[in-house]
Amino acid sequence: MITYNVKRIWKIMLSIFFFLQTDGKLPKMQDLLLQGTTLIVDRYAYSGVAFTVAKLDFDLEWCKQPDIGLPKPDVVVQLQLSTEAAMKRDGFGRERYENADLQAKVASNYAKLRDSTWKVIDADKSKEDLHTELLALCKSVIESAKNKPLSALWKREVANL
Repeated sequence: MITYNVKRIWKIMLSIFFFLQTDGKLPKMQDLLLQGTTLIVDRYAYSGVAFTVAKLDFDLEWCKQPDIGLPKPDVVVQLQLSTEAAMKRDGFGRERYENADLQAKVASNYAKLRDSTWKVIDADKSKEDLHTELLALCKSVIESAKNKPLSALWKREVANL
């Protein structure tokens, strides 16, 4: 008799669904970027990989595969906040993935994905101070990205798997 772990299968299907959402937007994203539009994307490929590995204990390199070739961001901003500080904030724990164990695994996965384009910013500050810092970073990146060709995410890193 074959048994199935329905909960695990559901999580895998959810990961595939999130990938398909991004993949379906790829042509539009590329067109906008080539026209000079700046895209600010929340929870891009890195988030999907980090959470999938944390939730399902899959291989990190394997989880990168569906996103190979997506436009590589000019900058990835990681707002870093200790679990202790996050737990003190109003509303922490209301979302399904806001638990200390999962967040620690995700943070570890983000550290493995990090490259020179990542800017890790301490988020344990006022909204105003954080806004000022992010605005300055965004203006700088937008200026430096002008006339720069698009590059592909993870293309060289995992193409031989």
